Amino acid sequence: MANSAKRLLVVGPSWVGDMVMAQSLFMTLKARHPGAMLGVVAPAWSQPILERMPEVDKVLPLSVGHGEFGLANRRELANQLRGRFDCAIVLPRSWKAALVPFMARIPERVGFLGEHRYGLLKERRKLDKQVLDQTVKRFVSLGLPLEETLNGDFAIPRPHLNIDRDNLVNLRLAHTLSSRPAIGMMPGAEYGPAKQWPLAYFHDLAKRLIGDGFEVRVLGGPKDHDAGETIVAGLSHAHNLCGKTQLADAVDLLADCSQVVTNDSGLMHVAAAVGVRIHALYGSSSPAYTPPLTDNAVIHYLGLYCSPCFERTCPLGHTNCLNQLTVEQVYQAMHADQQRKNGIINK
Repeated sequence: MANSAKRLLVVGPSWVGDMVMAQSLFMTLKARHPGAMLGVVAPAWSQPILERMPEVDKVLPLSVGHGEFGLANRRELANQLRGRFDCAIVLPRSWKAALVPFMARIPERVGFLGEHRYGLLKERRKLDKQVLDQTVKRFVSLGLPLEETLNGDFAIPRPHLNIDRDNLVNLRLAHTLSSRPAIGMMPGAEYGPAKQWPLAYFHDLAKRLIGDGFEVRVLGGPKDHDAGETIVAGLSHAHNLCGKTQLADAVDLLADCSQVVTNDSGLMHVAAAVGVRIHALYGSSSPAYTPPLTDNAVIHYLGLYCSPCFERTCPLGHTNCLNQLTVEQVYQAMHADQQRKNGIINK
């Protein structure tokens, strides 16, 4: 990518967690190109997250559902972008993801090889999965000269989402949240059940934490509503907010928590980007590949012989990687964290 580029376009990913991790690339680009204008092509749902990133100057929504081709919509957006950008970085490795910059005739187009998109990209990079062993590394590398990325030793800025304190006050009032210190729980994982800690475990953990004086907030989308109901059933000071808040609201509510316990999910990465203490539960996925990008996290991962399998459902039928991760183990880690925090406060 030419150092003189001043109008930069990034074709963003399609998952919440990946979009948060993409901020590391945005931060890198703004540091390397002071004064540059940065636009991001992204699904419409991601706009509230991108608006919390000060590096993003323009969000360009692409009205195409996940998995859809949407040629007409891509062509329409490309026509709008023609002549407005000097360089495009394409994060997804699909053929269709590279179409908009190509049709917009953006002079420089950078991305990894994949799905026979040779003609769509000007700079086609081979992905070395051993060197670029994390998703965030792959994203950031595309914003750097190739020679700086060959050994995988380059800086990875940590995502940091802006907080709207006024919105938080309104949320606390709207959902009658208490003055108790809050614990966030994120039971969802869009990828599949092999990444989801049992709901009964979340419920038991919530019960113990409420007994310790906490309020529990279950966060997620509409698909997680029933899971949230299972977690809060019969518990006071427990709120099922799944499907009742917007994505930007989750940013503010998580920033207001004392700790969160979460599957490896998009909201885990949101939590990391607001600085809250995270207890991250890993089953079929690997904390080495998609870790929360923060030093303020505890990783709960059994590392069984069959882990990680990266499957949506357990191929062995037992999901021991999560079923054997006990409530007691997670509770004791959270309790120890709170004791350390209280010790600091009381000094």
